[in-house]
Amino acid sequence: MSAQKTAIVTGSGRGIGAAVAKRLADDGLAVAVLDITEEAATETAKAINDAGGKAIAVGADVSDEASVTAAVEKVAAELGAPTVLVNNAGILRDNLLFKMSVDDWNAVMGVHLRGAFLMSRACQKYMVDAGWGRIVNLSSTSALGNRGQANYSAAKAGMQGFTKTLAIELGKFGVTANAIAPGFIETDMTAATAARVGMDFEEFKKLNASAIPVARTGKPEDIAHTASFFVSEGAGFVSGQVIYVAGGPKD
Repeated sequence: MSAQKTAIVTGSGRGIGAAVAKRLADDGLAVAVLDITEEAATETAKAINDAGGKAIAVGADVSDEASVTAAVEKVAAELGAPTVLVNNAGILRDNLLFKMSVDDWNAVMGVHLRGAFLMSRACQKYMVDAGWGRIVNLSSTSALGNRGQANYSAAKAGMQGFTKTLAIELGKFGVTANAIAPGFIETDMTAATAARVGMDFEEFKKLNASAIPVARTGKPEDIAHTASFFVSEGAGFVSGQVIYVAGGPKD
């Protein structure tokens, strides 16, 4: 039996990240549940351990270079070399362009793009040394443009270009890089969006489902299933791809 592989899933204290972390643990990987604070990551890590998996909670600000370096070194020391990385951490600072502050722009770029860059750069050396690795980046259907999300849309489109470049650079080392672009997924983040526009979340979900070909909104597990595929041994010839997990075609 091959040695257990180690994954880092950023922003995995809740929502999509938590579902991905739990799925990878079910798949047999040791998982570092990374979130802005260790406390935010504890619940997910405990759930994995209680279910018989192996996980640790790690606090880190993915937009901060020193924080990322320390976190990845901690994971390598406590769980093993991280050869799987899921860059899921994200924030929203929605506003129309004329009302968007520079701080709102920078905050979103910092977590999504700078965070993915710093985490990928820190983990790639372990992947290259192992001659095997998987990087999965979370994009969004918003990469195609979405009202009130100039910052988020630009960051998520950037994740796709970043992914394709990683695939080109790291492929010869046995490392794949792919992106998942979710559509409407039922999370705390979409619930907060509903609240912000003054809608009941159930009504908000129904409204969004009416425009989706499969006639339902997505669950975090839908994204976790796709991440599981990308991370699998069988997906070694799939790299530089963006899959829209949105209940219908988006591009």
